[in-house]
Amino acid sequence: MSASRGLEGVIVAESSITSIIDDQLTYVGYSIDDLAEHASFEEVVYLLWYKRLPTEIELKKFQAELLENMELSDQIIEHLKLFDPSTANPMAVLRSTISLLGLYDPEVDDMSEEANFRKAIRLQAKIATVITTLARLRQNKELIAPDPNLSYAGNFLRMLKGPDVEALEVEAFNKALVLHADHELNASTFTARVCVATLSDLYSGVTAAIGALKGPLHGGANEQVVRMLMEIEEVDNAIPYVKNKIANKEKVMGMGHRVYRTGDPRAKHLKEMSRKLTEITGQSKWYDMSVKIEEYMKKEKGLPANVDFYSASAYHCMGIDHDLFTPIFAMSRTSGWVAHMLEQYDNNRLIRPRAEFVGEVQQEYKPVEQR
Repeated sequence: MSASRGLEGVIVAESSITSIIDDQLTYVGYSIDDLAEHASFEEVVYLLWYKRLPTEIELKKFQAELLENMELSDQIIEHLKLFDPSTANPMAVLRSTISLLGLYDPEVDDMSEEANFRKAIRLQAKIATVITTLARLRQNKELIAPDPNLSYAGNFLRMLKGPDVEALEVEAFNKALVLHADHELNASTFTARVCVATLSDLYSGVTAAIGALKGPLHGGANEQVVRMLMEIEEVDNAIPYVKNKIANKEKVMGMGHRVYRTGDPRAKHLKEMSRKLTEITGQSKWYDMSVKIEEYMKKEKGLPANVDFYSASAYHCMGIDHDLFTPIFAMSRTSGWVAHMLEQYDNNRLIRPRAEFVGEVQQEYKPVEQR
């Protein structure tokens, strides 16, 4: 038996949630292109959890349940007030707060299917409010309640920024949530499945997944992309900056993907949203800069942009704080994490791989005074 580094190419589970075949991404058999152009995030969440699209009545009920569960208790809000906004990493805050939500959920250890779906609703609803509450508190701004007339994407932006949100922003943000919702057995999703395979609860699974997503090689990529754009600052600086990165054998963030060989099918949708948003906000240089970098990397290294690359400039032009990019990723991906955890529960077997031992053998113990 030989080890496969990073489990590359190893099939560890059967799933009917997401497929990546010949660089084409589908959710439950629906093309990501079709969903990105036509579906609301709520429809996609329902699709991932129930393995089918909702009827109009089912969708309205689902949207209402999400809205009803967005409110945070006083205990959670007080908890969020304890963090020092100048030093607290929002992903660390999110990880701790999701864990705390489980502590206050009376159904946390009820493993029935009905209870798990109720907890799933609460998790998906409240994670949005946790992020917006943290953002508002650290800016000393009044908290904003969700509006029953708005979508999940619209409510998040309203609770984050206030009532003055452009329709194009909501459209772009909804697309981003749809595109980030699930992606087969990525690091955080695999972490969630490993966690609940022990028959731990959904809150533990999401907390574990957030811990995995926090790393810069997974969820932190779009935050690093926008940091790169800020360092470049002007379009004419883009190519010299990238050439210098390559010469120093440094990674250019947002380029290439572990799974896709010909290109990330999600990137083109966010590229178009980035173009539109930078144009209407008078910040086209971020889009122009990004296009230059992408074209150069494709030509010189054969690496096209991935989903993180254009989400960075899109979020920036919406006025979203850069350190909230990864928590937003977690908010969207919670839908996929939950889908995978529910699927794991349905046909569970403890996930327990083996390791190839490469250490010293046949060593003899010596008393401490002889070492």
